Amino acid sequence: GTTITISSNHWIMAWAGLEINTLAVLPLISKSHHPRAIEAATKYFLIQSAASALVLFSSMTNAWHTGQWDISQMTHPISCLVLTTALAMKLGLAPFHFWFPEVLQGSSLLTGLLLSTAMKFPPITLLYMTSPSLNPTLLVTMAILSVAMGGWMGLNQTQTRKILAFSSISHLGWMAIITVYSPKLALMNFYLYSLMTMTVFLSLNSMKALKLSTLMTSWTKTPAMSAALMLTLLSLAGLPPLTGFLPKWLIIQELTKQEMALTATIIALLSLLSLFFYLRLAYCTAITLPPHTMNSMKQWQTNKTTNPMMAT
Repeated sequence: GTTITISSNHWIMAWAGLEINTLAVLPLISKSHHPRAIEAATKYFLIQSAASALVLFSSMTNAWHTGQWDISQMTHPISCLVLTTALAMKLGLAPFHFWFPEVLQGSSLLTGLLLSTAMKFPPITLLYMTSPSLNPTLLVTMAILSVAMGGWMGLNQTQTRKILAFSSISHLGWMAIITVYSPKLALMNFYLYSLMTMTVFLSLNSMKALKLSTLMTSWTKTPAMSAALMLTLLSLAGLPPLTGFLPKWLIIQELTKQEMALTATIIALLSLLSLFFYLRLAYCTAITLPPHTMNSMKQWQTNKTTNPMMAT
């Protein structure tokens, strides 16, 4: 599905690829047969099918007015607005972000990894291909809203999957704000974000850490991985010596070149909100020593299949 979407020139092919993607990921979300997983799969299906219908509608409107089915020939303004809205729904950009944390909370960590990285790739590719004709005002508004909502709503979460969902929303804001001005920079941001998120999801998966309280005891079992996870989280937060700082720095630089210094300042200040919960995650992972008896159940039955290298 992803390959069809990213390699197509025709809107119908791009839409077909998005549909295949949606249908392929539904069994992965609902495979645990838990009511929450079924609910997440239903929500995901409804949102994605509505967004796909909007993609098809916008491309048909564009073809009606211009006679072009080519993806790069998206010139009709109303079609562009509808398309931006549809791709924002697919990605989980604010104000269409409410489904994403719920779906991620209902699926396993590995499915969550797929939803946060691979499933975001086709819509971002479509944004990249149509970037010259998109409405910058709408995208910048959505982007600032996404960074704000991702930061604010992630503050009081204790579930690691929800925290990662809100971090994904705020990172998407950074990608959306630069898509019109420098699409290559948005893609680079996406690649680096995917790499770091993959590290975090896989680390949490091997620790079986679904809550912050599990992370607090993880340093006793896998100290090396806890240290690596702390560094990755700080990189996701965008702290200077680490990789995650690079895309933010370049985006702020590009926005300043476009004489949008105020926008750059607002988005940089709003990302401090998400920095707060990344720091809390990092703090729980590697620095907290629980001095008292933990309220959470200790995991006495250790998992025998863990890799012995992790405990070094």
